[in-house]
Amino acid sequence: MLENLALLPENFSVPGSMFRLLVSTALLVVAIIILRTLTARFIRKNVTSSELRGRLLVNSRNGFLLLGILGLALIWGDQIRALALSIVAIAAAVVIATKELILCMSGSILKGGARSFNLGDRIQVKDFRGDVIDQTLLATTIMEVGPGKTGHHRTGRMVVIPNSLFVSEPVINESFTDNWDFHAFTVPFKREDDWPAAQQALLESARRQCEPYLETVRKYMNKVGISRGLEVPSVDPKVSIQVPAAGEIHLIVRLPVKSGQRSHVEQAILSEVFANRAFSGKNA
Repeated sequence: MLENLALLPENFSVPGSMFRLLVSTALLVVAIIILRTLTARFIRKNVTSSELRGRLLVNSRNGFLLLGILGLALIWGDQIRALALSIVAIAAAVVIATKELILCMSGSILKGGARSFNLGDRIQVKDFRGDVIDQTLLATTIMEVGPGKTGHHRTGRMVVIPNSLFVSEPVINESFTDNWDFHAFTVPFKREDDWPAAQQALLESARRQCEPYLETVRKYMNKVGISRGLEVPSVDPKVSIQVPAAGEIHLIVRLPVKSGQRSHVEQAILSEVFANRAFSGKNA
């Protein structure tokens, strides 16, 4: 032991403030031990009931323990406060440094709790749109679909989306149901074109495409509406009209399709309608 003390630096010393704190702590501990010993001895000698004696001994022990903790808090208050401020500063620095990671984990918990989508669903977050092929705690991987927000062809590009986007951005899930979806696409015309004939041709083609499975879709959607408590819209194909600008007519074709068959059905309708007629004028 003497050899260990000899290894201490010659200029080693304890600061005066720290020395006073250590002395105060030692005096407090000694005083509490003495008081507790005297109190326990007094209880054992003067209390005859064993049940009451045991209760008083336990209460006195806990009371002196609490007194010691309060005394230490008073003695070391300034140091504890400084330590707490340091811990808070370190915690704040860690939170700032790992902000994105925390947001990614929060987004993962949010999308999991809200059941926003599952593997295989087609989603759109901000400008990213595609089929979900992988999910982790920090990111979601999609196979991009396009071109744009109306295309349904895979571009061959894989997009890794940080889950932090799910905290601040809405998620559009295009796969509302597991087996059947509603699909809508726009066909633009000029006002002078024969758009009424095109509207009728598009509607007839959509009905022909849906005819083999229309009743199956109707039963399925009714079942979904009952299970989810929703009022399911009509599944019959329809073609509505929009006027986005003067001189333009947009025909909006909406029809039910099997999941994953949007592009195929859309192309079949357009090819059938425009194969033999262009609808480029009233006399076309």
